[in-house]
Amino acid sequence: MEYRPRHPQPFTVAEAARLDVPIITEEIARLEHSINHLERTQTELSEFLANEPDDEDFSQAFAENRDVIGSQKERIAMLRLALSEKGIPTNNPHYEPALPTSTSQPTPSTDRPPTIASQQISERSPQQTQRRDIPTDPTPVDDDGGIDL
Repeated sequence: MEYRPRHPQPFTVAEAARLDVPIITEEIARLEHSINHLERTQTELSEFLANEPDDEDFSQAFAENRDVIGSQKERIAMLRLALSEKGIPTNNPHYEPALPTSTSQPTPSTDRPPTIASQQISERSPQQTQRRDIPTDPTPVDDDGGIDL
């Protein structure tokens, strides 16, 4: 399937379709998280601009955010097309954006109890925690931290 994006994108649908499903779904989740933050920022910027409409910096930030949101939404659409090319139904609620469950601030990680994994690591002997050279094939990332093919 050919898809012509309106915004410059770091990959094509065909390139995205070659990625493993977990990478695609993680990238969708990352982009949705980014969009949520950008939309909150847009709300704050628009409130400020209502009082200071001539502020060049905030006006520019608002316009740039609008473009980034559009580009990221388009990238999500491309990734969903890639999933559908792999035979993954994208109308599955599993692949829909998660709705925030709370507006409370997250607690700092220092206030959290250690996880089971961190407890298991701290209980290991020095021989068990020695560094091993594990071959990795990192997925390249673009300027905003997303996948880049």
